[in-house]
Amino acid sequence: MNARTASGPPPARHGWAGALATVLGALLAMGVVAAAGLWAAGATDLPGDSFPQVVAATLVTAVGGSVKLSGDAGELAGTEGGLTVIPLSVTLAGALAAGWGFLRPLRHRAVAGAPELAGWAARIAVLWLLAVLGLALAARHTYELSLGEGLLGDLGDLFGIRPVVGFSTDVAPTVLIGLVWLAGVLLVALMVSRGAPLPTGLLRLRTSVRPAAYAMMLLLLAAVGIGLVIALVVAATRGHPADTFAVILLGLPNVVWLGLTLGLGATWDGRVEGPFGLPMPHVLDEVLRTPDVSVLNLGTLTEHDGGKWWLLLVVSAVLLCAAAFVMAARSPPGSGPGSTPCTWRWRWH
Repeated sequence: MNARTASGPPPARHGWAGALATVLGALLAMGVVAAAGLWAAGATDLPGDSFPQVVAATLVTAVGGSVKLSGDAGELAGTEGGLTVIPLSVTLAGALAAGWGFLRPLRHRAVAGAPELAGWAARIAVLWLLAVLGLALAARHTYELSLGEGLLGDLGDLFGIRPVVGFSTDVAPTVLIGLVWLAGVLLVALMVSRGAPLPTGLLRLRTSVRPAAYAMMLLLLAAVGIGLVIALVVAATRGHPADTFAVILLGLPNVVWLGLTLGLGATWDGRVEGPFGLPMPHVLDEVLRTPDVSVLNLGTLTEHDGGKWWLLLVVSAVLLCAAAFVMAARSPPGSGPGSTPCTWRWRWH
């Protein structure tokens, strides 16, 4: 008969196999969301069987990397550009999967040494580095453009002109930013989880940081959940469901968190020159498509589209109050800053 100690379950093992499962899980979650969103946006119709490369480029931008756009028409012309839009739906899926995989082997533990946590995170980081490196190398493709028939085509054949456009990534910055992204995800996961162990010297963070971090995470996820319900209603009632699902799967948090900040009183400055890559509220186009930099806040939205946008203020206030309640409920009595014997506290019975 095996003897068991009274100290609780044995420490979970978290070696290279667990790190590989965590990285693959994050990549799978991001890849599925990105591929489905791009399919809904019509990216499968791109020439040259480039859909996998476009998915890889989407994953690169989701972890903070950038994609370079380029074009070349021989001696006649050349163009360069960049794409830095972050598809936050893909980012969120990868962050949730990576955070869950990082925390899973650490559950049922009260304390963990700093070398143990650092070693576990380092294993994940090494495999993540290789994964991001592979994505950065795969996220490149060149499209050859046809000049058509007639005089233009004849001139192209005469001078050997083959216009091409394509995209690629800066590998080194992409890998570096991808590692910083992972470090942020793992750190946030430790901060928001009530059951994740901490080194002895950081145990005070359980009461001083974790309740606020968890409440903020819940606030952001609740906002995305509300946005998802609204988007599904729009998809069911206003037609063009593929376009709406493309927004959901690629950029829902981009829109929702912008609305949340506007509801909390933020003001943004910006200007739109080209078309939005995905369907967006028409009022954003009206406010931002101006010759000069525009101001985006509840006031300017109301000027262009009536007073319904003040609902953002109500929704944001309710979410903020709910987050404050959650933070207070998860904070032990007397742990908050400035607590006194006369401080009001919620107690569950």
